[in-house]
Amino acid sequence: MYILGTAGHVDHGKSSLIAALTGTHPDRLKEEKDREMTIELGFASLRLPNNEEVGIIDVPGHRSFIDNMLAGIGGIDAVLLVVAADEGVSAQTREHLAILDLLEIKRGVVVLTKTDLISDPEWLELVQLDLKDLLADTSLAGAPVVPVSSRTREGLPELLDTIQDVLAGIPNRVDLGKPRLPVDRVFTLTGFGTVVTGTLLDGSFKLGDEIVCLPGSKSGRIRGLQNHNHKLQKIDPGFRAAINLTNINLQDVSRGDVIAKPGDYRPTQLLDCQLNLLKDSPYPVRHNMQVKLYLAASETTAFLRLLGTQVLQPGQSAFVQLRTDHPIIASKGDRFILRLPSPSETLGGGSVLDPEPKKLYKRFDQNQLEKMEKLFSGSESVLVHEILESLRFADYQSLAKKTGLPQDVLNKILDQSIEQKSILALRQTDTLSKSIFIDAGKWAVVRDKLVDRVEDFHHSYPLKAGMPREQLKTLSDLSQENFDLTLDRLSLDGLLIQKGTLVWASAHEVKLTPEQEQIVTPVMAEFETNPFSPPDINQLTLWIGQDLIEGLISSGRLVSVSDLVIFTPTAIQEMRNWVKEYIGLNGELSLSQFRDHFKTSRKYAASALEFFDEIGFTYRKGDVRALR
Repeated sequence: MYILGTAGHVDHGKSSLIAALTGTHPDRLKEEKDREMTIELGFASLRLPNNEEVGIIDVPGHRSFIDNMLAGIGGIDAVLLVVAADEGVSAQTREHLAILDLLEIKRGVVVLTKTDLISDPEWLELVQLDLKDLLADTSLAGAPVVPVSSRTREGLPELLDTIQDVLAGIPNRVDLGKPRLPVDRVFTLTGFGTVVTGTLLDGSFKLGDEIVCLPGSKSGRIRGLQNHNHKLQKIDPGFRAAINLTNINLQDVSRGDVIAKPGDYRPTQLLDCQLNLLKDSPYPVRHNMQVKLYLAASETTAFLRLLGTQVLQPGQSAFVQLRTDHPIIASKGDRFILRLPSPSETLGGGSVLDPEPKKLYKRFDQNQLEKMEKLFSGSESVLVHEILESLRFADYQSLAKKTGLPQDVLNKILDQSIEQKSILALRQTDTLSKSIFIDAGKWAVVRDKLVDRVEDFHHSYPLKAGMPREQLKTLSDLSQENFDLTLDRLSLDGLLIQKGTLVWASAHEVKLTPEQEQIVTPVMAEFETNPFSPPDINQLTLWIGQDLIEGLISSGRLVSVSDLVIFTPTAIQEMRNWVKEYIGLNGELSLSQFRDHFKTSRKYAASALEFFDEIGFTYRKGDVRALR
């Protein structure tokens, strides 16, 4: 369903035109009817000659109500720019047209109303020429101009045909799977409760969906869905929607709030943006200037941080950061308008590049400015890589949110990039939506850092088998999840080996120096002489020190079976073979039987049998062992 919006100077006949086209007068408030002036947003539906239904948002034209106009104009597909034939282009015509241009609304019809008041054909021709000149350098350049009279209905059939032609071929709104409804109206109905209206963006809602009202955190559920009085089970992006909410009261939601699914969006008070200042802006823009920000249906004050320049003159563009006074909901690609708080004047507008930047930037950081330029003007593939580079590690949902790309486009870019090895999927599953991604350049930095840390550890402690995993985690500066994923990938690539609590380089091998070999030779001889009652840890520490003990264990020449007891691998294998044979013949084995056979002490016998239990060779039942 397409959404048409009106725009134009006060009293140029916008509401009368909608009433003539639809049979519904959009002015609903008593004050509007008494003053014959639109104050709040009005809504109606229109059926085109091809029987297609179109939603209409009628906005106020008076400059005192420009805030209300901005709350409704952002979600439209095309505009009816209304100009009274007897007055021609007026002040608010120009300001509304400038706003439409800033919002990049490229489809529309100029409706020349009140033609019944004009008897001079040359006057009409002059007004039309004036309009074409006015539109020439805007997003509506070349828009058709249709003269009509709402009173006599002259020209209305031609207008309907023109609207149909203008709307033809507009692609459907993209479904990103993350619905959000910027609220432009909220009210209550007896027996139903709270109802909010708006234009649905970026996803679909259905009856029963759990929702949250942002930027607060009040949660509720969708009790009812309507589109222009049609009850629906589901509503798709691009449609006007009236949503009946449960568990949310009238005081819980205001115009500018956003209805979304839990977890899809987070409130933000910092935006990275590209800003275009109007050519006829009454003032230049300076750093830290206070402005009013209009985004979707929201309105808030903000401080504007200019990047890369000291002052922005009328007609110029720049990258900026906006620090808002109150949390808002935004998505990449959202268009916005900036106005002066006082005097109330439109300054310019632009697009959101990043709705959740991590920090305030240095104002003249050339690297940051180049990144923002790529986000603004780069291809979709460049956009994905730039955002991924800034995030370092990113799940699919974060990439979709930051890029604002449709799922099929994002999937294609990721598939191609993974195949070309410019992006790595660290948690590669059957579906991209469950993977964790990292840019290949960032991966090289992370990979080299961890491998270097492990190799530095080996250099400092050559006799240790490996580096404690937690020590490496601390040095990595990664979250636990990203560290685990990184280590798994490094193990898969054969660069590091992890076992238990230790990590070591795949090429690492513990070797004793000739001098160290001379020291341990008599000790190893003692192990050969008394294989089942060898020196314990305390004795070895006195003889050769802790480092050499660790070196013998790391190199596999000794095996620690408990805190105190160490055997040679040969002794352990001999004990294991005998235990297997004995239990195979007798069904079970006691500690004393093991001790007596190997003529050792209870300390050594208990340590050996507990070690066999730990590695899953035997298990204990009461006072005896059995084979597992």
